[in-house]
Amino acid sequence: MKKEYKIGLLGFGSMGKTHAYSVSVLPYYHPEMDFNVKIEGVCTRSQEKSEAVCEKYGFSRAVTDESVLINSPDIDIIDICTPNCCHADTLRAAIKAGKAIYCEKPICTTYSDAIEIANLAKSAGISASMVFNNRHYPIVMRAKEIIDSGAIGKPVSFHTSFLHASCTDPEKPAGWKQDRDICGGGVLFDLGSHVIDMLTYLCGEVADVYGRSQILYPIRRGRDGNTWHTNADEAFYMICTMTSGAVGTIDISKLTVGTNDDFTFELYGTDGAIKFNMMDPEWLYYYDARIPEGKHGGDRGWKAIECIGRYPAPGGTFPNGRSPVGWLRGHIESMYNFLYRLDRGMEQSPSLYDGAYVQKILDAAYKSDDTGMKITL
Repeated sequence: MKKEYKIGLLGFGSMGKTHAYSVSVLPYYHPEMDFNVKIEGVCTRSQEKSEAVCEKYGFSRAVTDESVLINSPDIDIIDICTPNCCHADTLRAAIKAGKAIYCEKPICTTYSDAIEIANLAKSAGISASMVFNNRHYPIVMRAKEIIDSGAIGKPVSFHTSFLHASCTDPEKPAGWKQDRDICGGGVLFDLGSHVIDMLTYLCGEVADVYGRSQILYPIRRGRDGNTWHTNADEAFYMICTMTSGAVGTIDISKLTVGTNDDFTFELYGTDGAIKFNMMDPEWLYYYDARIPEGKHGGDRGWKAIECIGRYPAPGGTFPNGRSPVGWLRGHIESMYNFLYRLDRGMEQSPSLYDGAYVQKILDAAYKSDDTGMKITL
């Protein structure tokens, strides 16, 4: 009989729904799974909402106290989709209870908490993973193969950005992600976590950081409709030097009119370059400078690699390796990666240490913004 993993899902906003959806469709994308998994219970702030979610989606337990799920002996995994300020205490409780952990980014709100928690999980032998879903697209997997092979040579420079338009309307009330008291930061924590993880995943460690924040609309309406003074960055700009010597820029913004979910990455080396755009996730662009120039250009130029939905078999067989890949697929593969590693007793990647390292860079960026100084890590 297959092992069945039961998940206690904490939070049912957009990410809670995304995680629940990912669990529900795993058998379609990975029919070879030799384990089963289901959402056993859900925790939200109101019993009415928890019960409505359970009735609609077929979950068994509706609670408002996360400790009920964390300490339930039949719950194997705690899936954390709550606001950032709640993560640290929840992670400590889940580790103490001996649960496997799947945690949304950022891991928490300070590096000191993050590294303490990563060490606690390691000491307790807990299998715990971060949700850095953007790692799990074919364009990123192929980009990493090319970079790791040395095909672009020594990294020289990079530019990456994650741009939204969600703060461009000054009449739009602030949400919890715009409240530093809940989020722990602003857009740097929200979108920046993904950008920093992508940068370090593909390019290695950061040597130093210079950061500047931006608040365009210092006064908005709050969630209660009253006047609210913006206390979290609406945009953040960084210059980073990597330990490899590469230098580049990072733009993270919710003030960019005309954007949607625009996550782009460019890396230029001595022998070549790669670039991709998550809004066009079918194509990875690769430039091989080692190809000689010829008359009228010869064969040198940017090459579009059709990554599409080409996951390693059998993961790429549904719907098929030729169909476009969408945003949800990254979360599906992220969930599968976590469960597969958990089931086989493998080290998790991305791990809580990966989350802690991202937090270290986020903290350094805020320190740079506060002091006006470059921060060496």
